[in-house]
Amino acid sequence: MILLGVDPGLRVCGYAVISAAKVGETLLEAGVIRADQSKPLEERLLQIAEDFASLLKKFSPESVAVEGLYAHYKHPRTAILMGHARGVILQQSAAVGAKVRSFSATRIKKSLTGNGRAGKPQMQRAIQSMLGLPQIPEPPDVADAIAVALCCANEQNRVKLSL
Repeated sequence: MILLGVDPGLRVCGYAVISAAKVGETLLEAGVIRADQSKPLEERLLQIAEDFASLLKKFSPESVAVEGLYAHYKHPRTAILMGHARGVILQQSAAVGAKVRSFSATRIKKSLTGNGRAGKPQMQRAIQSMLGLPQIPEPPDVADAIAVALCCANEQNRVKLSL
């Protein structure tokens, strides 16, 4: 099964494509979509939509896992802006018929480390260990996208085991 994990953002949108099988997960590709900050919001969203559509076409994932929105009471504008990028990703995923799953940051961290409050370095080491990567995944947007994809794979494996 091919899973596409996404860490949505207006400047940098991390993505990771994994193949999930009974024997484990394999990282097929990971990277970032960078939106041109000199352009107006609607043009950045169009750029994200087009780049994300090309990833969907290239990999034809069965599921797209997206990190949920987190809103800190001191910075509500951040969540609103992130919601724009997330909405474009959800729309593009629905357009190709991919199953969309949303996971909170706490759930992702707990799924990979057993600790819902794990820090970025702990998450990066867990990802490196799980996938047998020679280096810690960088930048953080890529690591977050890999984590989302692995969380989705863990959830789907858990559902299969309970059947």
